[in-house]
Amino acid sequence: MTYKHLTTRELTLIADFWYQGTKAYRAAKLLQRSQETIYRVYRFLNNGKTIDQYLQTYQRHKRRCGRKQTQLPTIEVNYIHAQIKAGWTPDTIIGRDEHPISCRY
Repeated sequence: MTYKHLTTRELTLIADFWYQGTKAYRAAKLLQRSQETIYRVYRFLNNGKTIDQYLQTYQRHKRRCGRKQTQLPTIEVNYIHAQIKAGWTPDTIIGRDEHPISCRY
């Protein structure tokens, strides 16, 4: 199951629910989100912080998620560039087994 990040609109609604005193489980049901997601924002607001601070922290952490970028050794990069200049397609270059590529799969 993939994670769907909170939008600014959803965060604003969660903050409004918190200010109104709406229980987190009710807000979760209305927004069709996990209760833990709503509780996490509620706890942040209970600590005296603002929704703007939560959004900044959330976006900073969100940038770190996902697949990390792969760094190929210079030898492999040069080999790939040479084969592309020769007219080869990427799947042909990797499938040849002539020269090992470290990030094949």
